[in-house]
Order: sequence, then structure tokens, then C-alpha cells
Amino acid sequence: MTMIGKSVKRVGIEEKVSGAVKFAADMKFANALHVKFVRLDVGHARIKAIDTSAAYMLEGVHFILTAADFPIPMPRYGPFLIDQPIIATGETKFFGDPVAAVVAETENIAEQAAKLVKVDYEELPGVYSLEQALAPDAPLVQDPSIRVNPSLANTNILDEWIFGWGNPDNCPAELELEDSFNFPMTTHFAIEPHVFIAEPEHDGVVITSTVQHPFLLQRVVSDALKMPISKIRVIVPELGGGFGGKGYPKFEPLMAFLAMKLQRTVRLKLTLEETFLVGRRNSSTVRVRAGFQKDGKLAYMKVYADFLIGAYANASPRVVAKGALAGCGIFNPKNVHIHSRAILSHTVPGTAFRGFGAPQFMWALDSIMDMAARKLNIDRLEIRLKNIPQKGEVFIHGEKVCDGDWAEGITKAAKAIDWGKPLPQNCGRGLGIGVKTPAPATVSQAMVRLFSDGSLTLLVGTTEMGQGARTVLSQLAADAMQIPMEHISIINGDTGIVPFDSVTASSRSTVFVGNAVQLACQDLKEKLRKITAECFDTDASDVRFENGKVIIPGKVLTYTDVLVAHYGYGSGEVIGMGTYKEARNPDHPLGGGVSFYEVIFAGAEVEVDKETGFVHVRKLVTVGDIGKAINPLLVESQDEGGAIQGLGHSIMEHLIMDERGRILNLGALDYRIPTTQDIPDILKSMLVENMDGSGPSGAKGTGESGIIPIGSAIGLAVADATGVFFHDLPLTPESVWQGLNIH
Repeated sequence: MTMIGKSVKRVGIEEKVSGAVKFAADMKFANALHVKFVRLDVGHARIKAIDTSAAYMLEGVHFILTAADFPIPMPRYGPFLIDQPIIATGETKFFGDPVAAVVAETENIAEQAAKLVKVDYEELPGVYSLEQALAPDAPLVQDPSIRVNPSLANTNILDEWIFGWGNPDNCPAELELEDSFNFPMTTHFAIEPHVFIAEPEHDGVVITSTVQHPFLLQRVVSDALKMPISKIRVIVPELGGGFGGKGYPKFEPLMAFLAMKLQRTVRLKLTLEETFLVGRRNSSTVRVRAGFQKDGKLAYMKVYADFLIGAYANASPRVVAKGALAGCGIFNPKNVHIHSRAILSHTVPGTAFRGFGAPQFMWALDSIMDMAARKLNIDRLEIRLKNIPQKGEVFIHGEKVCDGDWAEGITKAAKAIDWGKPLPQNCGRGLGIGVKTPAPATVSQAMVRLFSDGSLTLLVGTTEMGQGARTVLSQLAADAMQIPMEHISIINGDTGIVPFDSVTASSRSTVFVGNAVQLACQDLKEKLRKITAECFDTDASDVRFENGKVIIPGKVLTYTDVLVAHYGYGSGEVIGMGTYKEARNPDHPLGGGVSFYEVIFAGAEVEVDKETGFVHVRKLVTVGDIGKAINPLLVESQDEGGAIQGLGHSIMEHLIMDERGRILNLGALDYRIPTTQDIPDILKSMLVENMDGSGPSGAKGTGESGIIPIGSAIGLAVADATGVFFHDLPLTPESVWQGLNIH
């Protein structure tokens, strides 16, 4: 019986529900020292001197790390560009940039000692907005000597990407529109704190971390500390939420350095407020100029995007570049110019965040489509249908063709919110589209171990962070080998045990790791076929696999029968390995092409209180073009979770900074996220399953997409309800009231 398409029980659900699951913060380490940071209360400053004498007087303080403890030049790290120092050297580049790390017997002692460290500093002018960063006389965020692009080294433009085709500069249109749309900085707000533990082991180090990408972390620590990768083991317990905020290395190089220097286990647990200081979503301004014919068909589109990425590159170059590749969304004008820039600033480094640049683009693109529909007196659903590619049609030149029936998806979303039917006063409807591409040219490997009793262990590099990867991958192994789910165990999250996986991100696990699991099971079967032929004196071509049995002429064997015949009772196992990778292309601006499109549609119905500006979301629906849902309930849950997270940046969430670059709304009290009281009256996720993906059984990736179209759907529903187009998210009561009273 197939396991594909079944909403089987989530692997490990009992431990989660009962509270028995051990997150990193729950783990106990004997004889561990504890780390706390010293930070300055400014955005940008020159460090003149650090006095640690009073802190060292406190009993229980073992060591206080500063830049002086490192060689010159200071070792730096980063997932794509190696630009971030292990600890602040010379200057702090953003509010919260650590200048010293106190190591003590307990967290309390470390915290007290950190307050006793005296830092003599000079506050410096900073750039905290796009306008400030791009000003001709702006102070440079990074020293030109560490910049990799010489032509931009004396600017705050880290890098830029240009895509295009056709001739948009000489393309006649009957309606031309141009406008800009702003997207806020937001924080990931995972409930589980960030935790980093490093233990010396022989001549290497074991790092236990709340990180999504353990193998990438291995490489980054290896580069920063000049250690062989084989000497660095990374263990990732189950994560209590990630959303990209736990994707890339943060303080692991520092912790590994401390562990090896002190030859003691060191532990760092961040508070919720501190997590605001390690990464956030890139804010952006996206300007769109679009030309339309009278019937609503796009003639051309020009898109200019500036992303404020913070003090260091982190993952932002990939965020900006990948977002720009699909910078026209799924709309398919024949003439396109896209220019996207990553802008440095004295702010917390931007990083990956669910949607990876796509929500910023789609807020602008969907808005310009609604504006055109109003000008041309065309239905807003109709103008989208006119500009969505058909399956098999090219819409991003040089990339994979449209791989879904996207008209079906958006029509389904519109129908679910009763598109076209009358609404009460002050109510409106909106549609949003989400599209993103997965990480290009990545690699996933999987191992399956079949034991003498017929049970199986699956080993994968994927990190479990609530998305249900362990469940889906176990289903795929169970289906391939026709072994009951309860006879399968899965091991993940330990680079010392499991095979390589590039990243747990980009909604790629079901496709990439899922394909690797299926290939590993094929490899296992080929080995079983050979063993069976040898042990039972038959031709390998006569060996078949059916319903979890091994069939040969005249006999039906169990897996146990085969292993016992080959190894003897209770001995030996058969191992299968699978590797799935997409081709690298050094000439491609992203290193490789698109393997599938993650596309979703959203519909929203809102009611606006014009006296207060409060937006009440009555209905919110999503329709995911999923190809095939391996576990439908998990997919629907992911889309609903993404929709609620998108509700946050649509109507409430944004980081607020003062003129000195300090974040004013750190923590749960001052940073507003959706609660159960904010859930729409009707929340529904639906799927389109046409088995047209590149993953197992035609699956495509999902997980990130649920968040992408929500700002558009809600923002344009507000415009429908009020008659006013808004340009800035979030649509807080204050901003809506101001917008309505200005017009």
C-alpha cells in the first residue's frame, strides 16, 4: 500500500506534545562554562579601550575575550562572503554588535561580569536607512580593503544584479504606471532561543547549535579557524522554529575558539531580546514601472529594488539575487529589466527569512497590477489571468518553463473568497501571488540501513525544525521499501553520523532529500537483488520486489530471509546510498538554474474601521501549487502557519529604530506578532496537485511559500475597502488612519 499522499502521524509527535523532546536549551553539559556578551548602546562607534579589570575581580570569571585575543588581521566568517569579524574589532558596526565575551562558571556570574566591563568608545555617524546609505557623503559601512567588488568598494552598495530580456526601453504601451513600495524590517521570533555549545574533543571541536545548516556551519568554522572539516562535528537537536533566522552561522566560530583555547565546554544561550540583534528580514524599497495595453496585457516591466541588508553580507546577497531572478513574479511581459541592489547599513545584518526576498517583490508587483486594473477598468483577477504563463511557457528567460497550471490556482483562491460577490460597506477583497525558486545547484545525500529483522534506519542531513521533514522522508522510505512506518527510524542532525545535505532551507528538502532517499532505496534493492541471486541460485533479472517481499521463481522471501541466508542469523546489514544533485553552471549568476517553482496564491477579505484605521481580516485563504502532497496535512499546516506569519508583517510587525540606530521595540512586549486573537475568522489552505514537480511522485517544495502573498492579499483588500492604495507595510491602525485622512 502506498504511503504517498497519506496524512500519517508526525514522527516524534508524542515527545513534542508531552514536552519530552530535548531542545538545545534543555541539554545539560557537565562542567560547562557560560558566555555573555558586552554590547554598546549605540549603532556605530569606535572602540577606544576595554577595561576588564573589575569584571575579572568577580569570583567565577574565567576569561574575557576581546579582539586583542585574535591575530591581526582578525579572522572573519560568512556563508557567502567572508566579511564578519568573530568579535567587533576597532568599531561596532550595528546596535548589539558584541565587543567582548565574558566566560564564567554560571550564567548569572557571566551576566554580572559583563556589566562590569568598561568600554571607552566614541559614537560615530551611522547610516540607518536606504537614503542615508546611498547619500554621496555617506560614511562607509565596510572598509574598502575587505570588499570583493572593487568597482563598488567605495560605496555602500555591496553588490547588484541585473536581469532582463526584450527591449523595455523602446516598447509602446497604452498605459504606463510607476510607483514605489516599502517593506519593513521584521524579526524571526522563533519561540526557541538561539543556543550555542562548543566542546573540545581531542584536537577538534564538537558544536551543538540551533542551526538549520550543519554542514554549511562545518565549512564556515573550518574557514574561520583554519581547521580541517574532519575535526569539526556539528550536532543539531530538533529546532523549535527557524524561519531562516537559524540558518547561517552566528557565534559558533567564537564559541569554537573559546572551547579550544580554554579546553572546556562553553555554552551561550541568547535571550529573546538578543535574538533581535543577530538577524532580521531585509527591509526594501521596490520601484516598478510597467506598461500595459488596453486589454490589460503587460507590454513591459522595469523593476528596481534596493534592500537594506545591514552591516555584513550574511545570506543577503543570495536573498537579493534570488529574489531578483523572479523579479517580475510569475507575470510574463516580453520586455523586462530588473535591477536589484544590496545596500550596506549600520544595522543588524539581514539574513534569510521565510520567503527569501520574494514577499518584498510581490508586494510591489501585485500592487501595480491592481493599480492598472483600476485604471483600465478591468477585473483584478482577469488582469492576472491575462499575464500568467501557461504550463510549458517561458516566463523567466533562460530558466525552467512554467511547471504548473497557475491559472487554476489563482482562480481557486478567488472563488474561495467569493470573488465578485457584493460586500458590506468598508469591506474589501484582495489577491496575492507568491513565487520563489529553490537554492540552485545543491546536493543531498541519504543512507538507508536494512537490518536482519527487516527494519530500516534512514540517515539524512536534513534538520527537523517543525516542518515535518522526518515524517515525509520516512514515508518515502516506507513507500519505496514497503516497510511499515513503525519499523523505520530516522537519524538526522549530526555531521558525524549522517551523509551530506547542502541546506535545510528554500523548501528543497522534499524534492532534493526525498529524491536522494528514493535513490538510496533503489541502491539498497540492487544490493538485495545481487545477494538474493547469489544465495538462492537464481538470475538477478528474476528477482522482483513486491509489497515488502522479495520474489524469485517459486519462492516469496522476506528481507530477513535474504539477510539470514547471506550473513547468518542476527548478523550483518545492507546499506544503500543515494545522491541527488542539480548541475552547477559557473556562467549562471546564481551558480545554477531553477529546478522547480514554488508558487502559491492567496485571497483575503478584510473590514476596515475608518475611524481608527484598524484592519480586521475576515477571510484568508491560500492555494499552493504543490505538485503532489506527500503528507497533505503537513502541507496545509505549513501554508496556514506561513499565512499567519505573513499576517504579522502585513498589519503589525516592524522593527523600530531611533536616529542612533538603536532598536526600540526589542522583545515580546514591544514587538507585536499575531496571537490567537488575530487569527482571521476563516483561515483555509487548499492545494493544486497535478504531479508536475521534480520531486518524488511529482512533488514540489513548499513551506516558505505560505508567507509570500499575504502582504499583497491583505494590503490590496484594504485598498479595495477604502479606495486608497497604500505603499508601506505593515498596515497598522495608525498608518491606515493617516492614509485615509490624507486623501
